[in-house]
Amino acid sequence: MARLTSRNAIIDPDLDRSPVDLAINPAGTWPAGQWIVTSNQTSDSISLVSTESRTVVDEVVCGDHPTDIVFANSGDRFVVTCAWSGELVLYRLESNPRPLDTRESSRPTTSSSQDKNAAATPEIKEVSRIQLGFEPSGVALSPDAMRAYVGLVASGEVVEVDLEENKISRRLDVGHWPKNLTISPDGKRLAVGCSGEGKIAVVDTASFELLYDEPLVGGINLGHMVASRDGSQVYFPWMVYRSNPITIGNIKRGWVLASRVGRVRLDGPAYREAISLDVPELAIGDPYGIAITSDEKQMVVTAGGTHELLFYRLPDLPFIGAGGPGDLIERELQYDRKRFDRIPLGGRPLGIQIAGDDRTAYIANYLNNSVQVVDLVERKLLHEIDLGGSDSMSLARQGMAIFHDATRSLDQWYSCHSCHQQGGSNALPMDTMNDGTELTVKTVLPLFGVEDTKPYTWHGWQQSLDDSIAKSFTSTMIGKPPAASETKAVRAYLASLELPPNPYLGLNGELSESAARGRQVFFSSKAACADCHRGPELTDNEIHDVGLNSKHDFYEGYNTPSLRGTYRKVRWLHSGRAKTLERVITDLHSPEKVNGEAELTEQEAADLIEYLKTL
Repeated sequence: MARLTSRNAIIDPDLDRSPVDLAINPAGTWPAGQWIVTSNQTSDSISLVSTESRTVVDEVVCGDHPTDIVFANSGDRFVVTCAWSGELVLYRLESNPRPLDTRESSRPTTSSSQDKNAAATPEIKEVSRIQLGFEPSGVALSPDAMRAYVGLVASGEVVEVDLEENKISRRLDVGHWPKNLTISPDGKRLAVGCSGEGKIAVVDTASFELLYDEPLVGGINLGHMVASRDGSQVYFPWMVYRSNPITIGNIKRGWVLASRVGRVRLDGPAYREAISLDVPELAIGDPYGIAITSDEKQMVVTAGGTHELLFYRLPDLPFIGAGGPGDLIERELQYDRKRFDRIPLGGRPLGIQIAGDDRTAYIANYLNNSVQVVDLVERKLLHEIDLGGSDSMSLARQGMAIFHDATRSLDQWYSCHSCHQQGGSNALPMDTMNDGTELTVKTVLPLFGVEDTKPYTWHGWQQSLDDSIAKSFTSTMIGKPPAASETKAVRAYLASLELPPNPYLGLNGELSESAARGRQVFFSSKAACADCHRGPELTDNEIHDVGLNSKHDFYEGYNTPSLRGTYRKVRWLHSGRAKTLERVITDLHSPEKVNGEAELTEQEAADLIEYLKTL
């Protein structure tokens, strides 16, 4: 039966949890490593898991799309970001009189406070809820837990949050899509992974100033981040796009999409160092989570696309700076199981943390609705802790599994998700050869509302979504064609995709004064935006020649793209040559060039941009 949570909301036991991250309690009020909290994205909840009984002991509704979760050093408080509701929520583990089972109550402790709490099961209590807006994602806490640092993906900012005053104290522009971040152990440096422009931004927390950026050439899909024990550098997985046509030879050489782990200095600017992860004919797909043992002898990485956990002996990894790394894993690693190993986990493993024993790793597995327990010494999966969910996959969830499965591509280098992050787009124009030509790069079109936005591809030459899906697997991924049932499942998943609530709209969907004026410009005969961008999906489903053709294009004209979620993009037009909306409407795709009308005034252009962000 459904259980009443501490926020008086019913959580359906058959609702998929889909955990994306987890955190283990440090020593403090409770014995270290006794409790895990998970952020469950599709149930909008957080779960409290006992590591001793391997059961869920509490679960509460948190907010829309919980994402990152971090414990404070005190061990009894933690914070979670809720991306779609734009919130940072602070919780406390509070003792209650419910006894633990025999295994838990007999756990040895080292203090009287721990003796007291070891005999009880805590419950999750909300302390405060702070509205941040703009899709908060990654979060880090200062050592004293007085301040939280949060990346706001939709506005390209990092904010400092005063957890005593429950308000934003400082803001800093860092770059597009600051999805993940971490803080040095001394709290002096903040590393921010900006996936929208492939870079690591390093911030001084005292002055709250950007110290320097470290670019990752061709970098996309930056994963979780972890700082070294001395705070001198930060480690992170990411993918790199090499701007080459998708051919069998290029894929096998690692010249299309490839996986890396990198490290960047936090104590001063220096060129990034990296290692290649991909094994010939058995590559690594969509690396995401990362953790390092406290003695820094072992590093582990989750690979969501290939459903596995990767093991690396950290001290002697061949990190290479300028001129490297190579396209494939170094042979010295590939054949040395003491230095590199991999085990299957199934599902979609994402967030990972290592317990204080430096032997046990806990992994949030999105598709399995579980926390997985791995022995890092034996290198095997020990247990799977069920968080709740349906006993059978819905058709849409089956499609989700296919969409995130890199093993469906040639030599398992990448998945649909590698390019269509969370159903949207990545940050680089790519040459998928979908139109039959080489070196005619196109930005990746988002998939929201795809059923209603035909024809398909930038040139609109495909009329059937089923055919488009099949061609993606056989041409873009150079894999096996999907069965009819698999295509049906992928369509169901695409139909289930939702755009996040637009943070540029008011609480009731109202427009700012500038955006309201911009709406008038949008629908005016002068700008004539609505001539092509109309209807619920803001497209007329037609092909137009607007003077942006490349001489190498096989087809003429372009499919009118939907403008829904425009604020989420970092590149515009088919080639991605426009990196700002200003350049789109005042230069490359300006009204006077498209329809021959007069040039927009500076005010009209500014107002139109504000309106476009609200679509």
